[in-house]
Amino acid sequence: MQSHGEIQPRIEEGIDRKALNTLRKRFMAVNATRLRRVLQTLPTRQYNVLQLVPLLFDVNYPLLPGFVSRETPCGLASFEPETASLQIAQNLTRSFQYRRHPAGFTPQIQALYLMGSGGTIGQSDQSDLDIWVCHTPDLSATQRDELSRKCQAISDWAASQNCEAHFHLVDPISFAQGARDNALGIEDCGSTQHYLLLDEFYRTAILLGGRFPLWWLVPVYEEARYAHYTEQLITKRFIRTADSLDFGHVANIPAGEFVGAGLWQLFKGIDSPYKSVLKLLLTEVYSSEHPQVRCLSLDFKQAIFAGQLDEDELDPYVMLYRRLERYLLERGESERLELVRRCLYIKANVRLSRRSGMMDWKRNIMEKLVREWHWGPRQLQQMDDRTQWRIREVSAERRQLVNELTHSYRLLSQFGRSQDVINQVSARDLSLLGRRLYAAFERKAGKIEFINPGISPDLSEPVLTITQSLSADEGEPYWSLYRGTLNAQELADHLPLKRSRQLLELLAWGQRNGVIDAATRFALHPGDSALTEYELNSLVHCLRQQFPLPLPALTETALSRASEPCKVLLLVNIGLDPLPGNSQKNLHLISSHTDALGYSGMRDNLILSIDQITLNSWNELLVHQYSGEEACMQALQDYLTSGREHQRLPELEVRCFCRNRASAIAERVEQLFRDASAHLLSSPPERFLLQLQNSYRALEWQDEQISMQTLADRDQLLRYLGKPQPRYSKLALDNYALQGQDLALILPQDQPGRIQLFYRLKPQWQAEISLLDERGALWSTRQSYRDEQTLLLPLLRFLQSIRLRRQANQPLDSSVNEDDLLVYAILPALDGNPLRIEQRPLPRGGMDPDIYAVQAIAEPGGRRGPRVTIFCDHREFSELEYGERLFREVAQHILSRRRNREAYPCYITDLDLSAVDPGGRMQTVQYLRYRQQLETALNNAMQALS
Repeated sequence: MQSHGEIQPRIEEGIDRKALNTLRKRFMAVNATRLRRVLQTLPTRQYNVLQLVPLLFDVNYPLLPGFVSRETPCGLASFEPETASLQIAQNLTRSFQYRRHPAGFTPQIQALYLMGSGGTIGQSDQSDLDIWVCHTPDLSATQRDELSRKCQAISDWAASQNCEAHFHLVDPISFAQGARDNALGIEDCGSTQHYLLLDEFYRTAILLGGRFPLWWLVPVYEEARYAHYTEQLITKRFIRTADSLDFGHVANIPAGEFVGAGLWQLFKGIDSPYKSVLKLLLTEVYSSEHPQVRCLSLDFKQAIFAGQLDEDELDPYVMLYRRLERYLLERGESERLELVRRCLYIKANVRLSRRSGMMDWKRNIMEKLVREWHWGPRQLQQMDDRTQWRIREVSAERRQLVNELTHSYRLLSQFGRSQDVINQVSARDLSLLGRRLYAAFERKAGKIEFINPGISPDLSEPVLTITQSLSADEGEPYWSLYRGTLNAQELADHLPLKRSRQLLELLAWGQRNGVIDAATRFALHPGDSALTEYELNSLVHCLRQQFPLPLPALTETALSRASEPCKVLLLVNIGLDPLPGNSQKNLHLISSHTDALGYSGMRDNLILSIDQITLNSWNELLVHQYSGEEACMQALQDYLTSGREHQRLPELEVRCFCRNRASAIAERVEQLFRDASAHLLSSPPERFLLQLQNSYRALEWQDEQISMQTLADRDQLLRYLGKPQPRYSKLALDNYALQGQDLALILPQDQPGRIQLFYRLKPQWQAEISLLDERGALWSTRQSYRDEQTLLLPLLRFLQSIRLRRQANQPLDSSVNEDDLLVYAILPALDGNPLRIEQRPLPRGGMDPDIYAVQAIAEPGGRRGPRVTIFCDHREFSELEYGERLFREVAQHILSRRRNREAYPCYITDLDLSAVDPGGRMQTVQYLRYRQQLETALNNAMQALS
């Protein structure tokens, strides 16, 4: 190592101006080497940009890039343009002639610094130019604005030269006091990392022109007394104020800065882990030394003072590596050290396994390091072939990178809390970061793992083999994905890239990680499944279409809330044929029943499985399979529950590619989901009824959950429809439910607060009567009839009596509204006309006082239920008097009033349940059922007497 003697200036003993000048020359020599290395690495057009930047800030020439006006601040302190810069300027505009500024002119640009990876082994063709423009503190707001516009104009011109350049305006006095409102060089670290930003600035900045940093001349052992030392240098005129800029010291870094720096690096590391791992580990090293932190910039300065001027060892990335190596060796963490070495090698972007006739400085440095690491040709070859890495190599690398990131997150959290520096802002940032890490790397059931966070540029495979096999223990089918084209005999000799119980999970994993792309071809061994090559290719195309890569950027707003589904894709009958017998025989069932949930005269359910893939707001892809006869019902129930929970429904797409009726099946499922959502998630929510084969499903909300009741047959359906409701709840029908049945016409007619009576005349003088009451509950019965008038009048008389009783409990001005009762006739399907419904006027005899009145009164009773009293012709018949003979005695009395004791049916015309239901909560259907029980007992007694 080159040494030029150590310099240890001490104020108390007097400082040698010659020693200070020597120090400055040493720093400037290192600066010149780094600048030369930057320029050597840059392509011609970018080289021209960097060479010209100092001249552009020194002058305001209208025909040069960056000109705003002649009043724009200009003049770069102590600037003398090189011949190369003048030549580049004259190539741009031949009229340009450089003129020195007149005597007495005060330059308004104090210095230009290039900060970051420039001139280091970390510099690459993709590295941008990050330049600090240090200006005098007395610029007005107008001058600052003009200077900012000049910077932007130069950036735009640089972009036209394929050079990305960013300029940051810096007032050194304000900056040294910690007052700044923009990020300067750690790309976007925020304003809370002042000292760590200074640390990076001092060890990486290259002076392009103007004043040098005053910090250069302060010995490391005086860093804690920086203000006192620099004051002595200036007041005692060891240096001229006009020659240097004071940005401040890097002693006593607050603990909170390590939390802020770690948060930002972790944030970047999720997508670009290699670069972030190095800086995260440096933050870990610094925090482990707190409060006596020895920054890398101090090591850099100490080496200069000690005369250790080996440019390679002073490379910022080499110094970074040396510090990390020492830290990890002391802790015995060799695996993490190997990861650091790989990160540095990748950052340097040199390929040592390839012979090169050009022995440039980057290659020399990396060859020296690699020899120290004892990397052999095979490892070098593997690193240099990183762009060719496949899934296995990427997966192994990802494990280490994820471990490192999660380790840093835990360490960062523990350090922040132990130092009591987790304030409200950083606590929120930690929580958001934790969610971001969770979303990116956490494994959970059904989640598609993302394995390539910036590790390899391309994992696509030209050919893949997909097979279905049976597990050895339970004989359960599963799917495997292999590289290349393999026949059945070759499968046992190769390890699959991925295994999964569901094919969709396998394909989604391949698509999400770029293993499958538009050009990938497949060899298929479908096993016992009905999967075809057409279906497989259609599935892959559908995934690429519905979830194109890259996924949208994950926003802070999304992370601040719990994850919620954004898009749902349902894939029906993957690898299944819903009509296998017909496929083999090339037969198609002829039937009017085309519903996929009740197909043909056999009412077959054609929906055998639904594979669901969901993209949520945290950019997680989740897969879930519903299988069996209830697949569609279970998927619908979960979809609706999720929509209610998150207050909105995700975007829905349904696809089917099976052999038979694929399009019709997909359309049926999608329409069912949309219709059910429209009704069940409406305000107020409605109930929804659908038919599955020969049974029914009723969906409704109960306790904030979607309840689905299975109704095996029509009797169970009628019992469900007749249940009393605590409040009116509209019942919506699926388009295919109850086709051709009376109920399909009756149920959509229900209206809140209104009673609707429906009747249908059947052969042999039979009639079916149904009623929807004020809360939408259904009552139905079948009875014989003589004519429509006598069929309806007893029931209408009974309903009117109930209405009058309820009216009596209402305010006086609330009159009975005859329109609350509607009557409909259901007409049969005849002469090509479908079953239909027509409204009928109320029979004119509905209130006929000559109808024989039979009134029943029920009161709370004992074990056998309510006690009943019946009045006929105002004569009282009570259980107290007749006991079990009550109905016999009433029947005997009624028969005695009839001509020839005719035993035609008797009807209860009035029923008082006020003692049983003092609150008046009972619905009309409950009155009708109680009436029906009484009438059945009475008519049975009458038949026994006749």
